[in-house]
Amino acid sequence: MERDVPQFGPRIPAAALRRLWTMLAHQQGSQLNIAQLGANLDVSVTTAKRYVELLEDLLLIRTLRPWSGNVGKRLVKSPKVYIRDSGITHALLNLVTLDDVLGHPVLGASWEGFVLENLISSLPIGVTPWFYRTSAGAEIDLVIEVNVKKKYAIEIKRSLSPSVSKGFAIGSEDIGATHCFVVYPGNERYPINKYTTAIPLLDMMQELRTIH
Repeated sequence: MERDVPQFGPRIPAAALRRLWTMLAHQQGSQLNIAQLGANLDVSVTTAKRYVELLEDLLLIRTLRPWSGNVGKRLVKSPKVYIRDSGITHALLNLVTLDDVLGHPVLGASWEGFVLENLISSLPIGVTPWFYRTSAGAEIDLVIEVNVKKKYAIEIKRSLSPSVSKGFAIGSEDIGATHCFVVYPGNERYPINKYTTAIPLLDMMQELRTIH
């Protein structure tokens, strides 16, 4: 990356690029704070923003934008940021073995990023992914708005017995979700409650491929 990235845009010093990547790895799945990144890199906000945009243009990171429908609540405005290749995330954090990954705080965010990449790759052309979060704590990991009458609310849990959080339930009601799912690392599809279904990743990918 230190060799190839400068060929596609303004040069990022190797040391700065390494620090940026490491910070993004530690912040996997968190809201993007450009001002904090700039301060930690000792560059201006404008320069930090240009660095992030370059990595996004090169398809190395993903910034997931917040859903901004009119629900009459205070919504967060900053996107969430993910390194798109979970292997790069693990390498930057010096996680060599599976046990290293399982014992690290990034585990949940790494699984979330892996699932998101697979789900978003399954979306039909023209369907935009979002996330939802209010200042009061309602949150949905992935919102798929097919049209005004069809909205998917998708939570991502790395648990074989996932439950629905209060924030997800409130968020799903806020946006008027018509389909609610929790993607988990199991193999069976089953109802969690009247409104929400636990679903394996491959099944959710197939579901999204056929939405219209």
